[in-house]
Amino acid sequence: MAGPPAYAAFPVVGHTALRAHSTDATQGPLSGIRVLDMTRVLAGPYCTMLLGDMGAEVIKVEHPTRGDDTRAWGPPFKSYERKVPDRPTNNLRRTPPEFPGESAYYLCVNRNKKSIAVDMKRKEGQRILRQLAAKADVVVENFVPGKLAEYGLGYADLHKINPRLVYASITGYGSTGPYSKRPGYDVIIEAEAGLMHITGEPDGPPVKVGVAVTDIMTGLYTHGAIMAALISRATTGRGQHIDASLIQTQASILANIGSNYLIGGQEASRWGTKHPSIAPYEVFATSDGSICIGAGNNSQFASLCRRIGKPDLAADPRFCTNTDRVANRVELVAIINRRLRQMTTKQALDLLEGSGLPFGPVNNIRQTFEHPQLVSRNAVQEISHPFAGRIKMVGPAVEYSESSVAVRMPPPMLGQHTEDVLRNVLGYSDAQLEQAVCDG
Repeated sequence: MAGPPAYAAFPVVGHTALRAHSTDATQGPLSGIRVLDMTRVLAGPYCTMLLGDMGAEVIKVEHPTRGDDTRAWGPPFKSYERKVPDRPTNNLRRTPPEFPGESAYYLCVNRNKKSIAVDMKRKEGQRILRQLAAKADVVVENFVPGKLAEYGLGYADLHKINPRLVYASITGYGSTGPYSKRPGYDVIIEAEAGLMHITGEPDGPPVKVGVAVTDIMTGLYTHGAIMAALISRATTGRGQHIDASLIQTQASILANIGSNYLIGGQEASRWGTKHPSIAPYEVFATSDGSICIGAGNNSQFASLCRRIGKPDLAADPRFCTNTDRVANRVELVAIINRRLRQMTTKQALDLLEGSGLPFGPVNNIRQTFEHPQLVSRNAVQEISHPFAGRIKMVGPAVEYSESSVAVRMPPPMLGQHTEDVLRNVLGYSDAQLEQAVCDG
């Protein structure tokens, strides 16, 4: 069942201060949609966070003692400013792990959700999840194919209970095929599906992208697929199964690199920051840092030449067209490098300002969050957490003119909303709550 009654750890806060975070008079575009979130780590939680940002009620199902794996992934942790009440142990006398705070990893993808502590391996836990699925619009899960079916929680099982249910599965390799039973992690799929092969310097080893982009893109794909399925349901009255995978997502975002191979048989290679078909289009060193410049057409290239004091380059037969510039890339880049190395990054940026040329500094993370454009757009938002105080996070990336997309609720504590959900979604009485605890 709900395992140890984790909701008992929040006897006051769960009914007062936390409730204030969950009410918002402005409706999001998915207001009224209920999502049962049986995912953990990144791809699934990223998807369900996006749905929550748009106003959906997201009920996150967590293991009663350890919760989402990412709760333990740190440092860094956001330290607790208030003492967290001890969680009661269950009838197996297991002691929940002691977290030094809320991990930054967990916090980044779990806002706008409620957390319930449910042991889905137990009959009572399975019964609770089936009851919730009957009242849900969407289920999102990221277990190995077939695992939830063992608990009576697979698509076929829940479709019988709720034919209108949109059931999204996120896996490493998809629900069919010779690799379907394999677990999938972002870095493995980056290696296996081409991304690592094309990332890095030409004379260096393959490297992974600095953030788990395959996980994130799979979450984005899945959240879009869920919304399309909800629109379809409005016409047909029926839900459907969404089969999303890391490997197919990664193959799809190879984009022109994949097309070059499929159409022209051209095997890809690593280019560092360069572009195989455009020049100049890369990072250049300054005297104290780096700047990225992309001249995608002749007009932009001519503007670059004028700004760096080399107007004659635009008429040089070696560099007249993009094809010429690609063919003579080494000579061109050497000329630009010599000029830019004589400047500081600020001098180079000031020189190119207003040129119509795409350019920008290579910023570290601090500089990124201090970027004037991100500051003006309120990209970083804060919300109060009941035990960890004020939390900063990157807010929703998209704004709507007629709907609210907002950080309404802080990422939940483990099992914080178990009692609330059992009472207010499933209508449990005090006696049923006590029975659920006993059965767990």
